[in-house]
Amino acid sequence: KLNRLHPLVEKISTCFFVSTPSANFSDCQSFFPDLVDQSYIMLHIKTPKSMRAKRALEKRAPKLVEYGKKTLILHGTKTSNVLNSVLTEIYHLKKDNAVKYSRRNDNIRPFESGGETSLEFYSLKTDCSLFVFGSHSKKRPDNLVIGRTYDHHIYDLVEVGVENFKSMASYSYDKKIAPLIGSKPFFAFIGEGFENVEELKHLKEVLLDLFRGQVVKNLNLAGLDRVFVCTAVSSKKVLFTHCALRLKKSGTIVPRMELVEVGPSMDLVVRRHRVPDESLKKEAMKIAPELIKKKEKNVSKDAIVGKIGKIYVPDQEVGNASLPYKPKGVKRERREAKAAKGEDNSNKHAEKKLRKQQDDDVSA
Repeated sequence: KLNRLHPLVEKISTCFFVSTPSANFSDCQSFFPDLVDQSYIMLHIKTPKSMRAKRALEKRAPKLVEYGKKTLILHGTKTSNVLNSVLTEIYHLKKDNAVKYSRRNDNIRPFESGGETSLEFYSLKTDCSLFVFGSHSKKRPDNLVIGRTYDHHIYDLVEVGVENFKSMASYSYDKKIAPLIGSKPFFAFIGEGFENVEELKHLKEVLLDLFRGQVVKNLNLAGLDRVFVCTAVSSKKVLFTHCALRLKKSGTIVPRMELVEVGPSMDLVVRRHRVPDESLKKEAMKIAPELIKKKEKNVSKDAIVGKIGKIYVPDQEVGNASLPYKPKGVKRERREAKAAKGEDNSNKHAEKKLRKQQDDDVSA
């Protein structure tokens, strides 16, 4: 937090508070005369002064369930016409959740040390967790870098080359079936390379994160109107196509689906990729304790049946169970048994009294 307060505070923290924690403020003041009053550090803390600023800070704060990831689209030092069209159409596909900068950036080099500082700054400024960076050079023509960030620092990177690009305008189809902005897409990954080749597995993860939008639990089948088809031709090349879904009658509840290519389509040639560090990946994949479900005893889940549970049922004691219907004859018999029992008790009491009287006469 101190790095935001004063341009000299960053130097102070590295020179004194890190290397020599025992140094006091007078030592800092002798080296940095611009920092006159110590109360400047303590009092110059920026707090939101309006409800609008407070809502903006709360929106950026960490949440238990995060919203869909935003995408930042940037241009490099030099870009070709093909690459400009690719970046524009990616922005149109994610128009509801993307930020596009049109200026050229000379100091962004994602794969080089120190070249990601500006990229991380733009990510923090726009609150974007994904980025697409386009550049063009003789060594790497039509180069596209897709990456993810964690805590606004570079998490992983995938670099691909764009070949055989076809834009949306080059396709002719019925505009009524055109996909709507913000609709959820299907993904079809065709080829064994997406399961066996490390580069293609990484590319699959990044593409899913880039285009899936907000994560939902349930979907309406009528709202599915697009599909991204990725075909692994070789261990380095993937055919990427965007198609619209046309639902037709099939005679059953599930409709018959037809694919209509609407663009864009391109060939992606994998060049470089950088996977995240294991410790960083473990930290990024953590789940909040509040979202972890407690284990249910004697409960299991089946793919077909669903939730299966075992319930303890005690042994039924049928003999001692009370019957809802009691005949009148049973009541009469009960009364007679009770009366007979009363007579027996009275006879016993009389005999006992007579025996006691006889004992008293004998003693007298």
